[in-house]
Formats: sequence, C-alpha cells, structure tokens
Amino acid sequence: MMASIDAQQRIAVLIPCLDEAATIAAVVADFRKYVPQARIYVYDNNSTDGTGEIAAAAGAVVRLERLRGKGHVMRRMFADIDADIYIMVDGDDTYDAASAPALIQELCSGPFDLVNGARVDTSVEAYRPGHRFGNAVLSGAVRYVFGTASKDMLSGYKALSRRFVKSFPALSTGFEIETELLVHALELGISISEISTPYKERPMGSESKLRTFRDGWRILRLIALLCKEERPLAFFALISFVLSILSVGLSIPLFYEFLETGLVPRFPTAILSVGLMLAAIIALFSGLILDTVTRGRREFKRLHFLAYDAVGVQVGRAALVGTPARRL
Repeated sequence: MMASIDAQQRIAVLIPCLDEAATIAAVVADFRKYVPQARIYVYDNNSTDGTGEIAAAAGAVVRLERLRGKGHVMRRMFADIDADIYIMVDGDDTYDAASAPALIQELCSGPFDLVNGARVDTSVEAYRPGHRFGNAVLSGAVRYVFGTASKDMLSGYKALSRRFVKSFPALSTGFEIETELLVHALELGISISEISTPYKERPMGSESKLRTFRDGWRILRLIALLCKEERPLAFFALISFVLSILSVGLSIPLFYEFLETGLVPRFPTAILSVGLMLAAIIALFSGLILDTVTRGRREFKRLHFLAYDAVGVQVGRAALVGTPARRL
C-alpha cells in the first residue's frame, strides 16, 4: 500500500535550466498543477533567451548560477534549498509532471531515499537511438561494477530525501551528475527504488544540450574515476595483474637463455621486467592501503547521512510536540 503525501512535508521541485524559454513556463505550470504544495525553484544557468524571466512570470522562484554545467547547478541547489522531499527534473518539458505524485508516494512508502523515474518513450523521436544505446552501455557498466539494477541510470527525473541531498557531495560538473547520484546511493547502501514514467519528445523550438559522444565520454571517464575512488583494491589489483603479466612475459625468454648459457644478453629487458614487477607490487599495496582509506571515508559519509531523519520521521516528531504523555 502506497503512503499518502503528508501536507506538512516541504516539497521542492528543482529545475536546472539553460536556454529553455520555449518550455519552462509549461514545466512550471504542470508541476504547480500536479504538486500544488511544492515550491518550484528554477536555477538559470546563464541563459541568453530570457528563461529566468519567463520562469519567474510563471510563478517559480528563480535564482542564477553562473558556472555552466548541470553538476554546478545541482550542487548549488542542494546547498541552498532546504526541504523534506526534492523532485529533480529537467526544464525541457520531456518528463511527465503527472508522475510526480507517484514518485513522492514511492519515496514515502519505503521510505526510500532515492526514487528514479525510468523513462518510457511515447514516440520514436523522444529517445534518440544514440542516446538509448549510450544509456544502455553506461548503465551496464555501472551495474557490473557497482551492482545497480537501474534500467535508466541517466534519467533526469528523480525524487530524493532530505538526508540524501544533504549528504551528497556533488563533485561532478556536467550531465554525469546522474551517474554520481546513483553510485553515491549504491556505495552507502542507501534504499533506492525505480518506477516507470512517460517520456516525450521536445516541443518545437527546444534544443537538447546533451551531446552523445562528448557527454558519453565524460560519463565513462567518471565511471573509471569512481572505480578508482570507490573500488581501489579491484582497480589497482587489475593494474598489478597487467603489469605482472607483462613482466613475466618479458622475463621468460631471458630465463631460458640464462639456463642455457648462464648469461643475460639483453640486460635492458631484464631491468624493464624487474621494474614492471616492482610497479605491480607497488600497485597492489597501493590498492590495499587505499581500500582501507575508502572504507573509512564510506563510514564517515554513512554517519553523516544518518544524522538526518528519514522521510516522514521529522514530520511525525513535529506532530507529537505538545501532545500530553499517556499514562499506562
């Protein structure tokens, strides 16, 4: 049974925008209609088409973030805005505002700390084949390394709890912020869920800021960086294994020659082989040391996350204020 939306819960709709004048008014109006108790924030990322003015006229709270990039905007939003529930959505009018209550109810029903809106395209033009293929490849890579079951890792439509938002470091600068969000949840063992939401094509006059190859490369690079940061033992053990194989491969011919002649005629190759093996040993021990450091960092982040109440707990405590104690 799904939990109802408590009227006392503060809900914030976060909309990062860059040149979305053609769609932002409709997005704000739709979320005001389907989540009337929410406060809608539009962060203008240096638009040149009057996006901020249109959003303000539509009834949103508009603020400016000068550093270009979705990651910069989300970091500013998470730092500035205080709420119990956050809805994260793009300003291009491709996500279904009518699904917002379902995302919120799913968040409260667990309670969960992250609910992902997996996109179900309503037309061929809504979800380009290149983006679909890239999403599948990148989601598969994260699933293999970190164990996620998300069908749509790169969706920009999510419901988040206050304790998730306030414990999330937000280090990314661009569209790879969605990947960082999911990996952060997986690394801390945070409760997550996913529901399907309709996804439509952009209206006429609206242009996507996502570049398939450029942003795909940045996301892939982030996944590699997160592997190093969050799985250092596996990362450096792999490097150690490759270096060891190269070292052994170079040393085998030298070893046979030494057994036959008692000489080492290719001395530079022998030095290279020894150097590679030493580098392999250093890489392995680096992984062991960094794994211990990473575990400590993860424990610290987990404790910071637990310093905040779960969804609904703070509201429940507030309701008890002034209630006289019952005698047993």
